[in-house]
Amino acid sequence: MTLIKSISGIRGTIGGKVGDNLTPVDAVKFASAYGTFLKQNIGKDKLTVVIGRDARISGPMIHNLVVNTLVGLGIDVIDLGLSTTPTVEVAVPLEKADGGIILTASHNPKQWNALKLLNAKGEFLNGADGAKILEIAEAEAFDFSDVDSLGTITENDAYMDIHIDEVLNLPLVDADAVAKRKFKVVVDGVNSSGGIIIPKLLELMGVEVVKLYCEPNGHFPHNPEPLKEHLGDICKLVVEEKADFGVVVDPDVDRLAFISNDGEMFGEEYTLVAVADYVLSKTPGNTVSNMSSSRALRDITEKHNGSYQASAVGEVNVVELMKATNAIIGGEGNGGIIYPESHYGRDSLVGVALFLTHLANMEMTVAELRASYPQYFMSKNKIELTPQIDVDAVLKTMTEKYASENISTIDGVKIDFPTEWVHLRKSNTEPIIRIYTEAPTQTEADVLAERFVSELKQIAGI
Repeated sequence: MTLIKSISGIRGTIGGKVGDNLTPVDAVKFASAYGTFLKQNIGKDKLTVVIGRDARISGPMIHNLVVNTLVGLGIDVIDLGLSTTPTVEVAVPLEKADGGIILTASHNPKQWNALKLLNAKGEFLNGADGAKILEIAEAEAFDFSDVDSLGTITENDAYMDIHIDEVLNLPLVDADAVAKRKFKVVVDGVNSSGGIIIPKLLELMGVEVVKLYCEPNGHFPHNPEPLKEHLGDICKLVVEEKADFGVVVDPDVDRLAFISNDGEMFGEEYTLVAVADYVLSKTPGNTVSNMSSSRALRDITEKHNGSYQASAVGEVNVVELMKATNAIIGGEGNGGIIYPESHYGRDSLVGVALFLTHLANMEMTVAELRASYPQYFMSKNKIELTPQIDVDAVLKTMTEKYASENISTIDGVKIDFPTEWVHLRKSNTEPIIRIYTEAPTQTEADVLAERFVSELKQIAGI
């Protein structure tokens, strides 16, 4: 199963058979469904959609198909070309557009691509709207425009610079304080658009940048998910360059990981913890992350007299709960920072700028900063699924088995033990069950994960 249709968009591998993979036909079909949805739900004669893509190899092909499909529906397109997910999110409301599409498979390897769909606020569509688009696609209920009513294409390559300016203008970002510290930072842009935008932001903040894999050619030099096992090169280079820290982003620049000055992972989970610590110290309030994120955010929030809540996994769920609780900052433990002062979307630029300002105000190294936070350790595992496995039945059996524990079934099954937790859920983007655990030591987290992987396999008969 390499074509995954979900409420957040469509994602698949390039090539193969129609309906099984992300073929040109599937790209056109889902772009048609999105455009049709907008035409049915927005009472305007002329609609506008913003489109941008990451640097993956299939990007130009999918991009041309999607842009011209919208033109065929009579929709005007503002084409940002090579861009980032948060940049497109920022551009949609600034252009007063009716929606946006980001062509990126985020952290997936190079054979994947996807259409990620935005509303007029530049935020991901909610579940109900996503479901309507899937229905329209299934029915192929498209009505294209005649020759005199085709849409137009306006190219605008200024938005990465506009996005950088927007970040630098945030009240809690202090580029002057950062410049005085004369930081040296290594950037791994995984040969996508982050290799352009992150170094540019850093240089404007007076940071010396060492570039690693910053050529946006789509040839990812390692697995693009910013996990420890993929980041040996930058960990080594940070030490060799005697850099203050390293910055790693995924291909569409919505996930952010730091490497400490000693070449060790700062911890993807602690990206949000550190940035939230700084933001809450200046503007106290509430926070939100998802159920698979570290308890450390809760601890930091309570230190600043705020209230923490956990949502179901998925950016749209985090954003919904952030709005409901007036959260000052939130995000996901995978390195996704959502700062409403900028916009309701995960944004690595916002994360980098706030982290640098935080560091500039502290008389400590990045490794010392990391050591100052509550110490939790996570283990992130997954089990590959076959179509025959009834995942819901497997998770129901697990829920019954641990009925005496503190359990949440809002999103999969989360079992909270007194000093550790495990979260089991179906992925929305890949045919897998994710198993996340957290405990006071790495060994305990790993042992807990191994135990639950084994129990799941036994129940599923794998």
